[in-house]
Amino acid sequence: MSARFLMRMIARLAFFPPGAAAAGIALIGALAIGVFADHQNRAIHHQSARTEVSEQLGAIRASLEGNITSNIQLVRGLTAVIASQPDIDQDRFSRIASNLVGHHSQLRNIAGAPNLVVSLMYPIEGNEKAIGLDYRNNAVQREAALRAVASKEMVLAGPVDLLQGGQGFIGRFPVFIDDEFHGRHLWGIVSAVVDVERLYADSGLLADDLPIEIAISGRDATGAAGAVFFGRSRLLDSDPVVSEVTLPSGSWRLAAIPRGGWSDSSADVWVFRFYIVVAALLLIAPISIAGYLFDQRRKDIRNLRRSQRLAQKLSQRLTLALNTSRIGVWELTLDSGILTWDSRMRELYSLPDDVTRIDVEHWRRALHPDDRDRAEREFTEAIGNGTTYESEFRVRDGQGATRWIRAIAAIHDGDFGQRYMIGANWDVSADFELKASLVLAKQNAELRNLDLECARTEMEHNSLHDSLTGLPNRRFLDDRLLSGAAGHQVTALLHIDLDRFKQINDTLGHAAGDAMLVHAASVLRGSVRQGDIIARVGGDEFVIAITQPTDEAQLAALAGRIVDEMRQPVPYQNHQCRFGVSIGIAMADCNEAEPCKPLLVDADIALYRAKKNGRNRFEFFNESLKTGIIRSKRLADDILSGLERQEFLPHFQPQFDARTLDIVGVEALARWEHPTEGLLTPDAFLPTAEELDVVPMIDQIILKQTLWQSTRWKALNLHIPKMSVNVSAGRLYDPNLIDGLDGLAFEPGTLSFELLESIFLDDNNETIVDNIARLKQLGIEIEIDDFGTGFASIVSLIQVRPTTLKIDRCLIQPIVGCESQRRLVASIIDIGQSLGIKVVAEGVETMEHAAILRELGCDTLQGYAFAAPMSSDRLIEFVRRQHWRAVA
Repeated sequence: MSARFLMRMIARLAFFPPGAAAAGIALIGALAIGVFADHQNRAIHHQSARTEVSEQLGAIRASLEGNITSNIQLVRGLTAVIASQPDIDQDRFSRIASNLVGHHSQLRNIAGAPNLVVSLMYPIEGNEKAIGLDYRNNAVQREAALRAVASKEMVLAGPVDLLQGGQGFIGRFPVFIDDEFHGRHLWGIVSAVVDVERLYADSGLLADDLPIEIAISGRDATGAAGAVFFGRSRLLDSDPVVSEVTLPSGSWRLAAIPRGGWSDSSADVWVFRFYIVVAALLLIAPISIAGYLFDQRRKDIRNLRRSQRLAQKLSQRLTLALNTSRIGVWELTLDSGILTWDSRMRELYSLPDDVTRIDVEHWRRALHPDDRDRAEREFTEAIGNGTTYESEFRVRDGQGATRWIRAIAAIHDGDFGQRYMIGANWDVSADFELKASLVLAKQNAELRNLDLECARTEMEHNSLHDSLTGLPNRRFLDDRLLSGAAGHQVTALLHIDLDRFKQINDTLGHAAGDAMLVHAASVLRGSVRQGDIIARVGGDEFVIAITQPTDEAQLAALAGRIVDEMRQPVPYQNHQCRFGVSIGIAMADCNEAEPCKPLLVDADIALYRAKKNGRNRFEFFNESLKTGIIRSKRLADDILSGLERQEFLPHFQPQFDARTLDIVGVEALARWEHPTEGLLTPDAFLPTAEELDVVPMIDQIILKQTLWQSTRWKALNLHIPKMSVNVSAGRLYDPNLIDGLDGLAFEPGTLSFELLESIFLDDNNETIVDNIARLKQLGIEIEIDDFGTGFASIVSLIQVRPTTLKIDRCLIQPIVGCESQRRLVASIIDIGQSLGIKVVAEGVETMEHAAILRELGCDTLQGYAFAAPMSSDRLIEFVRRQHWRAVA
């Protein structure tokens, strides 16, 4: 336990009572001494255990080292004989080796290898396979044998697995001889195998009662760096006692720990710790008892002082409260009738200071005559019952002024059996005045609330009704009727829209329009049955909610009457105003749980069909109308999704020179790769796209992809002189059209915009004129598409000066069998050529069409006779093959 920790603990004890602090310090000291003593005890035990293990390991090491050394010395004697008798034979070798191998050693067999080839062996039985072994050719033993020859010393290897079974240590002894012809040279190697199990057993390593666990490392006599070959390798990580076995050619490292591992404490550690605890208790107990008594005495002194201070504060607060609240305190001795009043009581009851003896009669005389009997009765009952006295009454002072007094008192017994009533009085006149004002304010508030409720009712009525016609409005229809809040069951809805109302409003003014709306409301009121509800839901829109059982015939009769009545002229300031109505009718499905909610939507769909079919009529809602609306909605959603997923792409229809049949351009036509319906042409999606106002976006996509494909064609060395793309009226009216073309790469004269003739070219719209002029400045040519189906005049052609006129296919188709149609087309071609405008014929379906148009002087041909619209990849293949020439 560190000194720093002890200092922190002492500092914390400073906040405790002295007795507890003293006991705590004694406890900390005892703990520190105990912990230190226990630590020393464990250290001594650990050192004693290591010494004991070291002694036991030393005996094992000595035995092991002695056995290895004796075996080596025995073999060295044999090598000395061989060095002196290099021509030793097997018999001589066996006689000598038999004296070495036996129970007095751990040698298992001895082999002689003159010229590194084993030819001598003892015993031969069981070792026949080793005879004839050439160390120089044996991959397993070559390295160790050559190492022994190179070092000229004995090399001990192993343990190794033996062919005869078991394991052994192999000692290889190089034998050198001297002769007068060759000098000192190698005779060969003598190998001796030491049996591992016998060596371990004779050295005491395998004894059952061995108290230590041993691991030996240094395979092949490599010392501490070698691998473990006896015992557990993880024993080396357990802080073992280490010793070394010295070998002639190296060493082994022995490591040992007690069997079962090191013990942190001795067997009698708990006895030792018990004595430590007893000694600590003998030290701490007296100190703790003395400290406790000291702390109790100091606590009692503090409590006494605190009680004195609290009593003093309470007295001060009570005095202050009485002085500030102007409460009078009184005491009545019930046995003697003596009444004591303080100065405030005298002030409340206007009692002069010269009156020294006060009794209950002074209080009774001051009471207001109207409250005297009640106040005396409540006072007497409280005394008789011994309960708390509470009362409110009026008193009059000497000047006749009246004030309200609130009184409260309780009875208690004195130390000597006397009974007292102690109470307080205070002036509550202000409270009674406030109460009276609050009652008056409450009455006034109730009157105001009544006015507000009337105003709220009127406002709610105004919010739910139309101010002009007095009919319920759209909010009433949604909140009160269709939601079922008013308890109505709607069986049918008629959605009514006034026709030509806008013209009356614009020509005769809003006053006339208001008069027509009032007239329409009166017509509707006179047409419906009692209980049906009429609402004005828009500027010139009304709804009739039928709340009674009805059928289609009755609804048709009602709608017919309304249509007839609305057709009648309405006089207004010397004008006969005429307007009509379109009506959509929807009937509730009685099987539905909430039939009202979809009725207004269904009636609106039927109204849309009535207006689309010519107005001034009525239509019933049916499922086919709903299906059409759903289909349009789904198509609109698919178009918006297709724009996000870039499903719109151009297909290209080639345009051919009428004389040479060379490709002079392509028209980019919008196609939609629908994920489920396949490739769609504009007639399938263009009307809905126009309603969504996304046609300009589609045009922009087709333009950008066309220019990108043009770049691709150029890279493939494909010559297509010009590309034509359609431009909708919306884009032509857009003042930001030119800004949207900024950044598009194209060569001037290679791009043309096709404008429908149905665009109001004769309107002389400044935006259109300016956009066309700026397009020409950018090098974009202008073509008039579908010429002959619109209303373009010669003047507008001169004004616009298009590069090309495209004659609509409906004029081209009849020229084969109709001479007058042929002359009409010839006239259009003549007009174009006279104005310097090239003419393109669309819808060339047969070669006969192509021949006639060529004769009429048409410049360019486009149609299925030559090629249908195709993708860019197919166009590339089409142009390369020039298949149209063979067809032509």
